[in-house]
Amino acid sequence: MRLDKPIGILLLAWPTLWGLWLSSLGKPDFIVLWIFVVGIVLMRSAGCVVNDYADRHFDPHVERTRNRPLAAGRIRISEKEALILAGVLALLAFLLILPLKNWLLIQLSVVAAFLAASYPYTKRFLAIPQAYLGIAFGFGIPMAYAAQLDAVPPIAWLLMSANVFWAIAYDTEYAMVDRADDLKIGIKTSALTFGRHDVMAVMICYGITLTLLGFVGWQLHLYWPYYLGLAAAAGVAVYHYTLIKDRQPAHCFKAFLHNNWFGAAVFAGLVAGLMPRFQ
Repeated sequence: MRLDKPIGILLLAWPTLWGLWLSSLGKPDFIVLWIFVVGIVLMRSAGCVVNDYADRHFDPHVERTRNRPLAAGRIRISEKEALILAGVLALLAFLLILPLKNWLLIQLSVVAAFLAASYPYTKRFLAIPQAYLGIAFGFGIPMAYAAQLDAVPPIAWLLMSANVFWAIAYDTEYAMVDRADDLKIGIKTSALTFGRHDVMAVMICYGITLTLLGFVGWQLHLYWPYYLGLAAAAGVAVYHYTLIKDRQPAHCFKAFLHNNWFGAAVFAGLVAGLMPRFQ
């Protein structure tokens, strides 16, 4: 479940929180917020289990992943037990939303579960599976709108599009760590697809992300602190360039982990940008 490595939970949480705050104009329902936070932890944990199951024959050949439980056999757990664990976690997440009695949210949750379960397998045939990851990790945005408005307006899909490009950026940094091993075992990643243009592609994706987020703010008439948050996120992206430009695996992984601060900067600006006191 990788609860000892919370970066995945954080990268899933930030776009979901963006959606919760924007859909509620800064005043999310406490019960909805609680349900989504717990659901994020459960679904990210389920996704990790499914990912380890899907990659159980690949992980032993990758330096960074060879010590994962199913790959290394460090603990006594069967493949069947892993699937049962993933199923239980997903079921618990689904049960959380039932008290809201929101049919649209239930429908979207089924799509979200499919995205989470199918993502690990996209690395076998998609040239940029990171885009699929961005959809899976951003699907909390339309779900947030559905939970609070019982509708998913176009702005929600625009916000999710921004998350897709952000995911391509940070997961390409992640893929740059494993480039040599992925090439040997035949896994498809954006780092291999972009080739020698990988660093430029990452920075372009950050730029598109910030442009889309800026457009969201303009459409919703958010106050000026929101744009300070975007400026701070842009500073984080520039810092990442200094880390990844030489393509050293350790620095690329550091940049990936540092994306927590990109998401946090956007969220902080968003929260402040919805406060009337800054009008």
